[in-house]
Amino acid sequence: MRPNRKSGSSGRPQAAAARPPVWVWLAAAAVILLAGLAIFLRPGTRPEANLPADLPAELSVDETLERREAGALILDVREPQEWEQVHIPGAVLIPLNQLQERIDELPRDQEIIVVCRSGNRSAQGRDLLRQAGFTRVSSMAGGMNRWSAAGYPTESGP
Repeated sequence: MRPNRKSGSSGRPQAAAARPPVWVWLAAAAVILLAGLAIFLRPGTRPEANLPADLPAELSVDETLERREAGALILDVREPQEWEQVHIPGAVLIPLNQLQERIDELPRDQEIIVVCRSGNRSAQGRDLLRQAGFTRVSSMAGGMNRWSAAGYPTESGP
C-alpha cells in the first residue's frame, strides 16, 4: 500500500505538489506574449527602425545625395529617352505612365526618392506611391536639372 503523502527528511508527511489552475497558465502565457510584442514594437528593435517612418514630401538634391549614399533607392520616372541622356548612377527607371502597373517591382522596406527632369512628375510619382501605402517615399526638388547643376554624379546611356 502506497501512502498519499511523502515523508520528508524531517520525518513529517509532506503534501503532494498541487498544480496551478489553468487560468494561471493562460495568464502567464498572455504576459509572455505581451512582453514579446512590446519588445518587438519598441523603436529601435526592428530592422527598418534606423530609417524614418515617413519622409518629408520633398528633399533637396543635397539631402537626396546623402540618403542615396545611405542606401535609399532612386526611382527615375522620366521617359527612356530622357534617361539615356542623363541619369543618377544606380537609379531605377520606371516611367510615370507605367508606375501604377509596375509598383510591385519596388521594395517596401527601403527608402525611395522619386526623381524626374524638374520635379513635377516626381511629385506625382511620390503621391502615387504614398496612395499605394509606401510611407518612406519622397521626391527630389528641382529634378535632374538641379542635380546636374550641383555637379553630382551622372551617367548616360541605357
